Amino acid sequence: MIANIISKKQKFYKEILKHLFFNKQLSCADLSNLIGKSIPLTTQYLSELISMKMVIEKGYAASTGGRRPQTYSIKSGVFYVVAVAMDQLVTRVALISNDNSIIGEVEKFDLVLANNPNSLNELIEYLKTFIGKANIPVSKIAGIGIGMPGFVDVAKGVNHTFLPTYNGSIVNTIQDALQIPTLIDNDSSLVGLAELKWGAAKNKQHVMVINIGWGIGLGIIADGKLFRGKEGFAGEFSHIPLFDNNKICSCGKHGCLETETSMMVVAQKGIQQFKKLTQPSILKELNKERIEESAKKIIEAAQKGDKFSIDLISEAAYNIGRGVAILIHLLNPELIVISGIGSLAGKVWVAPIQQAVNEHCIPKIAEHTEIKISSLGYNAELVGATALIMDNYERLPRLLTEKTIA
Repeated sequence: MIANIISKKQKFYKEILKHLFFNKQLSCADLSNLIGKSIPLTTQYLSELISMKMVIEKGYAASTGGRRPQTYSIKSGVFYVVAVAMDQLVTRVALISNDNSIIGEVEKFDLVLANNPNSLNELIEYLKTFIGKANIPVSKIAGIGIGMPGFVDVAKGVNHTFLPTYNGSIVNTIQDALQIPTLIDNDSSLVGLAELKWGAAKNKQHVMVINIGWGIGLGIIADGKLFRGKEGFAGEFSHIPLFDNNKICSCGKHGCLETETSMMVVAQKGIQQFKKLTQPSILKELNKERIEESAKKIIEAAQKGDKFSIDLISEAAYNIGRGVAILIHLLNPELIVISGIGSLAGKVWVAPIQQAVNEHCIPKIAEHTEIKISSLGYNAELVGATALIMDNYERLPRLLTEKTIA
């Protein structure tokens, strides 16, 4: 079992490191305000972290008219986060350092989640191999953050849709196997968290982050905080019933938004229409046996101006815009962010979504809602998985000692 007794001093150490992680460098006064402790006590904690070789002096802040304050940052190599981004077909894993950069390459492996009773064991075995290859002490890994599709109960550490476990929660099963603190969350919630911490939603109060992937997820930011709902299931944008198309959704219902808009649907439509294509296209082949590859080809072709690919994405975008119009009427957001793998097509999404908003929204409600493409792109979920660990860093059951950096 992982040690789970964290002293008050340890919690304040970890709070300081958390705030330095998210802000890169801060003064003692900044940290004092953030952790709610006096400047003398914060100075003491900083001195102790410096003596433990975890924090370094970074130089003086810019002058605001008085004496420039000393700033601090985390020393390189103090800790790492294993970030995991899952979708229904592929899982990506990255090692993130405490300066928030990816170490090495993002690895990916095929892991089908639907109807796969062994999926959790497959994930654990891959993580064992990945961590072993990383060649760093396990004590240096602050935690494993995992984003996954489905109905994720964050508090209980379970997914009611995928990754069945017969031994308690997903979190406990992974922690027992790897002896590393682990947290899970819905993939779209983590995409929203990533945008809130480092993306287009930073310093914004009311934002809807649309995660375009094999489904159409939604991260909701309300009053500057990620909103998950009572059990963490808020944001199931995919399953708004918008169409009378008699298509069965992955949820088992008919006519959901997902049935006309997901990248899975875009790829399937592309494969069907490509066979009958009479207009020129830079696409050479789309394969129904390789849905993910076909979706990426369509996205790349749309980026290069291919009309066939742009038309496919524009049709999905307009229908997403109809759903966005509902969100605007209900929640009056200041910003809509288009994120996830689909967002790699860039501005192709914006005009048709805006057109649908123009057609279906009361102008007064929508007049101050902006639509943007995420700058985080396909890495948003990995970024969010890292933020999940660091947002909860002070309560994770891992002690900071001088051995941590040995």
